[in-house]
Amino acid sequence: MNKYKTENILPYNESESKSTQVRKMFDSIAPAYDKLNRIMTFGIDRRWRKEAVKILCSYAPQYILDIATGTGDLAFLLNRSLRPEKIIGADISEGMLEIAREKTKKYGFERDMKFECQDCLSLTYEDNTFNAITVAYGVRNFENLDKGFSEMYRVLAPEGILMVIELSTPQKFPLKQFYNLYSRYFIPFVGSLISKDKKAYTYLPKSVAVVPQGKEMLKVFQNAGFKNTRYKQMTFGICTIYVGEK
Repeated sequence: MNKYKTENILPYNESESKSTQVRKMFDSIAPAYDKLNRIMTFGIDRRWRKEAVKILCSYAPQYILDIATGTGDLAFLLNRSLRPEKIIGADISEGMLEIAREKTKKYGFERDMKFECQDCLSLTYEDNTFNAITVAYGVRNFENLDKGFSEMYRVLAPEGILMVIELSTPQKFPLKQFYNLYSRYFIPFVGSLISKDKKAYTYLPKSVAVVPQGKEMLKVFQNAGFKNTRYKQMTFGICTIYVGEK
């Protein structure tokens, strides 16, 4: 049994590793991913990313790594808002990265940004490379949370910042009850309708339900060595922004 419940939630089967299945899942849903994000969050996900970028502004990081970058939404926003010297978007799914690279050409950011296939549990970067590391909606997909956070700590420079944006579950009535219905029925239905991969969008609410949240997530940060840890809940607790410093 793994240390965290989220590590045991798998998209497809019991025979392959979580990392392998997550890669296959995101390769499968990549063409519909951006559209589904807007539909399922009613566009509020953009506001969550903007709030995260505001927090990073005071740190003025010049070398940024965006883990689980997907199609690059957060990486592009970081580039526009902070104008760092270097920003790398890393992801395990080539399907998602292909779309991110297409966007790079579309936006004219080819000189400013780079998208690379990386396993977050075994990053190829040298120690103390980045001033900031960000992860948007990705840590619940980690096969091993402690190892993933340890790797991010390793490649983060002293006094650097780790920022995690993750979905969470509201705890107050009546939003808690509404969210349970929404995640159990609406997300799988719309996800399978548009992406044609029902299991992927059945996996999503299950993984959100068991990922460490609030103070439990801060303990994951602290176990890896991060200090000055804190979090901010967004939209009645549907999303949470976590911060830790090296």
